[in-house]
Amino acid sequence: MKKLIIGNWKMNPASLREVGQLMSPLNKLKVPKNVSVVICPPFVYLPLVKTKIALGAQDIFPGTQGAFTGEVSTAMVRAMGVTYVIIGHSERRLYIQEPDELIAKKVRGSVDAGLTVVLCVGESAATRKKGLSASKKFIQSQLSKNLALLKKDEKNKVIIAYEPIW
Repeated sequence: MKKLIIGNWKMNPASLREVGQLMSPLNKLKVPKNVSVVICPPFVYLPLVKTKIALGAQDIFPGTQGAFTGEVSTAMVRAMGVTYVIIGHSERRLYIQEPDELIAKKVRGSVDAGLTVVLCVGESAATRKKGLSASKKFIQSQLSKNLALLKKDEKNKVIIAYEPIW
Protein backbone atom coordinates (compact mmCIF):
# COMPACT_ATOMS: atom_id res chain seq x y z
CA MET A 1 0.00 0.00 0.00
CA LYS A 2 1.35 3.41 -0.99
CA LYS A 3 1.81 6.08 1.62
CA LEU A 4 -0.12 9.28 0.96
CA ILE A 5 1.14 12.74 1.88
CA ILE A 6 -1.28 15.62 1.39
CA GLY A 7 -0.24 19.24 1.72
CA ASN A 8 -3.33 21.35 2.36
CA TRP A 9 -2.42 25.00 1.81
CA LYS A 10 -5.65 26.05 3.55
CA MET A 11 -6.21 29.80 2.93
CA ASN A 12 -2.56 30.43 2.08
CA PRO A 13 -0.51 31.99 0.54
CA ALA A 14 -1.62 35.59 0.36
CA SER A 15 0.08 36.50 -2.93
CA LEU A 16 0.94 35.11 -6.34
CA ARG A 17 4.64 35.61 -5.60
CA GLU A 18 4.34 33.28 -2.63
CA VAL A 19 2.73 30.60 -4.85
CA GLY A 20 5.92 30.60 -6.91
CA GLN A 21 8.04 30.39 -3.78
CA LEU A 22 6.07 27.37 -2.56
CA MET A 23 6.18 25.66 -5.95
CA SER A 24 9.93 26.01 -6.52
CA PRO A 25 11.00 23.33 -3.99
CA LEU A 26 7.96 21.15 -4.76
CA ASN A 27 8.94 20.97 -8.43
CA LYS A 28 12.36 19.63 -7.38
CA LEU A 29 10.94 17.06 -4.99
CA LYS A 30 12.03 13.46 -5.55
CA VAL A 31 9.10 11.27 -4.55
CA PRO A 32 9.77 7.59 -3.76
CA LYS A 33 7.71 5.09 -5.76
CA ASN A 34 5.91 3.89 -2.62
CA VAL A 35 4.63 7.42 -1.85
CA SER A 36 1.93 9.57 -3.43
CA VAL A 37 2.08 13.32 -2.83
CA VAL A 38 -0.90 15.62 -3.30
CA ILE A 39 -1.03 19.38 -2.90
CA CYS A 40 -4.30 21.19 -2.24
CA PRO A 41 -3.99 24.92 -2.88
CA PRO A 42 -6.93 27.33 -2.64
CA PHE A 43 -9.19 27.19 -5.71
CA VAL A 44 -7.93 30.51 -7.07
CA TYR A 45 -4.38 29.13 -7.31
CA LEU A 46 -5.19 25.79 -8.94
CA PRO A 47 -4.55 27.05 -12.50
CA LEU A 48 -1.16 28.43 -11.42
CA VAL A 49 0.14 25.26 -9.83
CA LYS A 50 2.11 23.43 -12.50
CA THR A 51 3.75 20.33 -11.08
CA LYS A 52 4.15 16.59 -11.48
CA ILE A 53 2.64 16.23 -8.01
CA ALA A 54 -1.06 15.35 -7.90
CA LEU A 55 -3.49 18.21 -7.35
CA GLY A 56 -6.33 18.16 -4.87
CA ALA A 57 -9.26 20.44 -4.14
CA GLN A 58 -9.85 21.59 -0.56
CA ASP A 59 -13.61 21.11 -0.89
CA ILE A 60 -16.29 20.65 -3.52
CA PHE A 61 -19.96 21.42 -4.08
CA PRO A 62 -22.17 18.40 -4.75
CA GLY A 63 -24.04 20.01 -7.65
CA THR A 64 -22.82 19.96 -11.23
CA GLN A 65 -23.78 23.49 -12.23
CA GLY A 66 -26.33 26.20 -11.56
CA ALA A 67 -27.03 29.24 -9.41
CA PHE A 68 -24.69 28.40 -6.52
CA THR A 69 -22.72 31.57 -5.94
CA GLY A 70 -19.16 31.00 -4.81
CA GLU A 71 -19.27 27.21 -5.14
CA VAL A 72 -16.99 25.02 -7.24
CA SER A 73 -18.12 21.84 -9.00
CA THR A 74 -16.32 18.57 -9.64
CA ALA A 75 -16.26 19.35 -13.38
CA MET A 76 -14.55 22.69 -12.71
CA VAL A 77 -11.75 21.16 -10.66
CA ARG A 78 -11.36 18.20 -13.03
CA ALA A 79 -10.83 20.70 -15.85
CA MET A 80 -7.88 22.09 -13.85
CA GLY A 81 -6.25 18.69 -13.43
CA VAL A 82 -7.49 17.93 -9.93
CA THR A 83 -7.66 14.23 -9.08
CA TYR A 84 -8.21 14.35 -5.28
CA VAL A 85 -10.69 16.20 -3.09
CA ILE A 86 -10.75 16.74 0.67
CA ILE A 87 -14.24 16.40 2.11
CA GLY A 88 -15.39 16.79 5.72
CA HIS A 89 -12.31 18.66 6.90
CA SER A 90 -12.50 19.44 10.62
CA GLU A 91 -12.42 23.19 9.99
CA ARG A 92 -15.44 22.99 7.68
CA ARG A 93 -17.29 20.80 10.17
CA LEU A 94 -16.42 23.14 13.06
CA TYR A 95 -16.56 26.67 11.60
CA ILE A 96 -19.04 26.23 8.76
CA GLN A 97 -21.12 23.59 10.57
CA GLU A 98 -21.21 21.26 7.57
CA PRO A 99 -23.69 18.51 8.32
CA ASP A 100 -23.04 14.84 7.61
CA GLU A 101 -25.84 14.77 5.03
CA LEU A 102 -24.12 17.45 2.91
CA ILE A 103 -20.79 15.67 3.28
CA ALA A 104 -22.42 12.47 2.01
CA LYS A 105 -23.68 14.33 -1.09
CA LYS A 106 -20.19 15.73 -1.69
CA VAL A 107 -18.71 12.24 -1.42
CA ARG A 108 -21.31 10.84 -3.83
CA GLY A 109 -20.76 13.60 -6.41
CA SER A 110 -16.98 13.33 -6.19
CA VAL A 111 -16.97 9.56 -6.65
CA ASP A 112 -19.33 9.98 -9.62
CA ALA A 113 -16.86 12.47 -11.12
CA GLY A 114 -13.95 10.05 -10.73
CA LEU A 115 -12.17 12.02 -8.03
CA THR A 116 -10.31 10.29 -5.23
CA VAL A 117 -12.07 11.35 -2.05
CA VAL A 118 -10.11 12.02 1.12
CA LEU A 119 -12.82 11.92 3.78
CA CYS A 120 -11.82 13.52 7.07
CA VAL A 121 -13.39 12.14 10.22
CA GLY A 122 -12.71 12.75 13.87
CA GLU A 123 -14.18 13.57 17.23
CA SER A 124 -14.21 16.75 19.30
CA ALA A 125 -12.17 17.24 22.46
CA ALA A 126 -15.34 16.81 24.53
CA THR A 127 -16.07 13.45 22.92
CA ARG A 128 -12.43 12.42 23.29
CA LYS A 129 -12.59 13.12 27.03
CA LYS A 130 -15.44 10.61 27.31
CA GLY A 131 -13.01 7.86 26.35
CA LEU A 132 -11.99 5.63 23.48
CA SER A 133 -15.37 3.93 23.27
CA ALA A 134 -17.17 7.26 22.78
CA SER A 135 -14.64 8.36 20.17
CA LYS A 136 -14.99 5.12 18.22
CA LYS A 137 -18.77 5.30 18.32
CA PHE A 138 -18.70 8.93 17.11
CA ILE A 139 -16.34 8.15 14.22
CA GLN A 140 -18.31 5.05 13.22
CA SER A 141 -21.43 7.21 13.09
CA GLN A 142 -19.65 9.80 10.92
CA LEU A 143 -18.44 7.11 8.54
CA SER A 144 -21.86 5.53 8.32
CA LYS A 145 -23.54 8.87 7.53
CA ASN A 146 -20.80 10.21 5.24
CA LEU A 147 -20.63 7.05 3.12
CA ALA A 148 -24.39 6.39 3.15
CA LEU A 149 -24.93 7.29 -0.51
CA LEU A 150 -22.23 4.95 -1.81
CA LYS A 151 -22.68 1.34 -2.82
CA LYS A 152 -20.58 -1.19 -0.94
CA ASP A 153 -18.11 -1.62 -3.83
CA GLU A 154 -17.65 2.17 -4.14
CA LYS A 155 -16.46 2.66 -0.58
CA ASN A 156 -12.97 1.45 -1.51
CA LYS A 157 -12.64 4.61 -3.64
CA VAL A 158 -12.58 6.73 -0.48
CA ILE A 159 -9.47 7.37 1.61
CA ILE A 160 -10.24 7.94 5.29
CA ALA A 161 -8.16 10.55 7.11
CA TYR A 162 -8.42 10.68 10.88
CA GLU A 163 -8.52 14.34 11.73
CA PRO A 164 -9.95 15.01 15.18
CA ILE A 165 -11.30 18.42 16.18
CA TRP A 166 -9.05 18.97 19.18
